[in-house]
Amino acid sequence: MKESPETLNFIEQIIEEDLAKGLPKEKLRFRFPPEPNGYLHIGHAASICLNFGLGEKYNAPVNLRFDDTNPAKEEQEYVDAIKRDIAWLGFKWANECYSSDYFQQLYDWAVQLIKEGKAYVDQQSSEQIAEQKGTPTSPGKPSPFRDRPVAESLELFEKMKNGEFPAGSYLLRAKIDMASPNMHMRDPILYRIINAPHHRTGSDWCIYPMYDWAHGESDYIEQVSHSLCTLEFKLHRELYDWYLDQIYDPTLLRPKQREFARRNLSYTAMSKRKLLELVQKKVVSGWDDPRMPTISGLRRRGYTPESIRKFSDLSGISKRDNVTDVSLLEYCIREDLNKTATRVMAVLDPVKVVLTNYPEGKVEMLSMENNPEDPNSGTHEVPFSKELYIEREDFKEEANKKFFRLSLGNEVRLKSAYIIKADSVVKDDAGNITEIHCTVDLDSKSGSGTEASLRKVKGTLHWVSIAHAITAEVREYDRLFLDEAPDAHEDKNFMEFINPNSLNIIKKAYLEPYLAQATLDDKYQFQRLGYFTLDTDSKEGQLIFNKTVGLKDSWAKQNTAAQQPKQPAVQQNQGKRSPLNEIQQLSKKLTNLPEEKLANAKASILKLAEEVSYEEIEPLFNTAAKKVGTRIGVMLVLGVLLKNGQEKTEAAQEFINAGLNDDHEMLKAEAAAIQ
Repeated sequence: MKESPETLNFIEQIIEEDLAKGLPKEKLRFRFPPEPNGYLHIGHAASICLNFGLGEKYNAPVNLRFDDTNPAKEEQEYVDAIKRDIAWLGFKWANECYSSDYFQQLYDWAVQLIKEGKAYVDQQSSEQIAEQKGTPTSPGKPSPFRDRPVAESLELFEKMKNGEFPAGSYLLRAKIDMASPNMHMRDPILYRIINAPHHRTGSDWCIYPMYDWAHGESDYIEQVSHSLCTLEFKLHRELYDWYLDQIYDPTLLRPKQREFARRNLSYTAMSKRKLLELVQKKVVSGWDDPRMPTISGLRRRGYTPESIRKFSDLSGISKRDNVTDVSLLEYCIREDLNKTATRVMAVLDPVKVVLTNYPEGKVEMLSMENNPEDPNSGTHEVPFSKELYIEREDFKEEANKKFFRLSLGNEVRLKSAYIIKADSVVKDDAGNITEIHCTVDLDSKSGSGTEASLRKVKGTLHWVSIAHAITAEVREYDRLFLDEAPDAHEDKNFMEFINPNSLNIIKKAYLEPYLAQATLDDKYQFQRLGYFTLDTDSKEGQLIFNKTVGLKDSWAKQNTAAQQPKQPAVQQNQGKRSPLNEIQQLSKKLTNLPEEKLANAKASILKLAEEVSYEEIEPLFNTAAKKVGTRIGVMLVLGVLLKNGQEKTEAAQEFINAGLNDDHEMLKAEAAAIQ
């Protein structure tokens, strides 16, 4: 079978074209140029993965260059955090560079511009300069100091450098074209006075270069071949090239600036200024608060480098600004943790279960599989005894046929343990249930091979032994904003959309004792509850776990329902496919999609699968053999249901076996993944 050709994004196409035109491959060099005025966030991860990914693909060096040209906003703390985040993502930079390394060279080039009549010292206020700039459709007016004599500008510029003037009194501007249709070309500012110590150069300098001047020239000094920026810099490209024209040596490589769309995420504020405001106003605990979209916040919440790199890969590189649904990021971490996280049991809202016929004082050590997705993950032991905790919501005195958990007169299986039946309850004076009395089928122990152990019941519950459980604080996180685009409202402040319920702290949860040995690097799936990781606030004897993400995406569904006005059921469903119909439509195309689109289609199916029941898909197990796409889609849905606790029925196993024996490689692979 012939392999399909690799699909290149438009940046890779530009590079391939340059190589085809004669650019030596050994001349390729990239850079990631953060300004150290805040922590990196998930949007920056797109640029990090792009630049360092190109470095890996072409075996080319990638510099980490800090554009540290504004000492009033930059700190060493941010430098350290940025380095830590990039290294954590798994990337290595060739050289650690700083624009401040080039201050003297940038100054010397600026002096050269003055001498050539291409720059002048202006002493107007920033407001006056802004007024003279004109509009995109009308030309600007020249500064009254535009024709200041060269000698006078040189003298004033020297005094600016020496700290003889207060901030705001003088500026150095390039002399280009006040009538240019590109506003950035209308005598842009090259240098301004800032009387603040620099985190690296201290008080050596009193003037600092503007970003546009420092950025392109730094690329040139480092011989960066492709300077990749976000779309807002597209209009700056003409100025980037003009600055290079003034100092370019034809014997050296000339950098090329190209732009790609920034990564925007729904229900998220991505501006560093706004993130800083959240920190300063103590809406969050800091830059690494697990609700923040910062890389350090995501790391603390339990996200993995692999999940963020996968998210960047699936999101792709675009020429147009767009908003990526945050559920794709959550899908990526679920997929990663499903393969790697250790399965454990924890009860967050406990109610006591007493097994009336279980021997008093008896303790059994039951074997728990660490990860069914990884056959080499091993097992650990869990103590079982007469008195247990289960989740309060897992019991109802009376329940309808759709309630597959514990209710009076009905049976469930306790995970990796026994089948139990609820007989009676004990209540306090207020009518609250304090104990559930159950009988246990002592012949039904999981894995024992007895006839009773093979008995099928509809529900399986997690539990902990009361006598052996350890306690911990659990922090459940929700999205920080209630609005899909919190910073896109002209008439409202983004702070108005803060979710007041973005953090729920459970002070005393009960965990199986295996978790006493948890470390910050460990990832866990609390059975039936979600994925969790140890928080950095934890101390010896005071464990704190953060919820990374739930097992399914229920947030959008419940919040949409809460925000929508109630309408007749017929009206609500008009013109809208059910999740199962959406899955069927997507599945039809699976076998004909290129790799990137295939990954996106699978991601959509897995997300929709959270809203589909087993009863809906079982009839599709008998789909005609020629409709292989549909069968692949159904296999994906079945995998999600099994992961979320659905029992593997005889019909489901037969469907999986048929997939394993099929000739189609994709169907066979999906069947093997859930076998």
